Amino acid sequence: MLFTQGDAGAASDAAMRAMFEARKRVFVDLLGWDLPVLAGRYEIDQFDDRHAHYLILADADQSHLASARLLPSIRPHILDTLFPELCDEAPPSGPDTWEITRFCLDRSLRAAERRLWRDALVQGLAHYALEHHITTYIGVAEQAWLQQILAFGWHAEPLGPPRRIGTTMLGALKIDITPATPALLAANGIHPATSIVQAEAA
Repeated sequence: MLFTQGDAGAASDAAMRAMFEARKRVFVDLLGWDLPVLAGRYEIDQFDDRHAHYLILADADQSHLASARLLPSIRPHILDTLFPELCDEAPPSGPDTWEITRFCLDRSLRAAERRLWRDALVQGLAHYALEHHITTYIGVAEQAWLQQILAFGWHAEPLGPPRRIGTTMLGALKIDITPATPALLAANGIHPATSIVQAEAA
């Protein structure tokens, strides 16, 4: 199921908790990022406020599969607040520009499942953008992940050369979303999961 939290609906409490737990297991436990952890279980930072939107892929039991957080660029977000030096020019912003952050695949997934739910989440992001009049996504990624994103088949380009921040090579990018984007992704082998049912609880 695809749960959304934001202006179009609300994910269940269980799906939200599972997402924050999964983020802790991936970004803190696995990758070793220095991030705040609530109650020893949930990775939640200053950008997880009422303005953040979430896309959460969950199974029938609402166990986390994959998720992403979207931040409005007209408010403080990761690129403009923490990493503006990654952009050759001022970071793109505007009401139709949103930042993708915390792209998270559950650690319990096997390799084939990771690919399936990664692709489903990417397609979900494209469809969400079209449904909510988002024309541009921006984001920050480690270099290897950045190269994957740029090669997905959609219209994406770096906002500047990757730079070493601490011990990590990071880069910023933007993705232009048009009605053709889902088909471009599919033509490059990135397909939606046919089992997804959209669930938007009031």
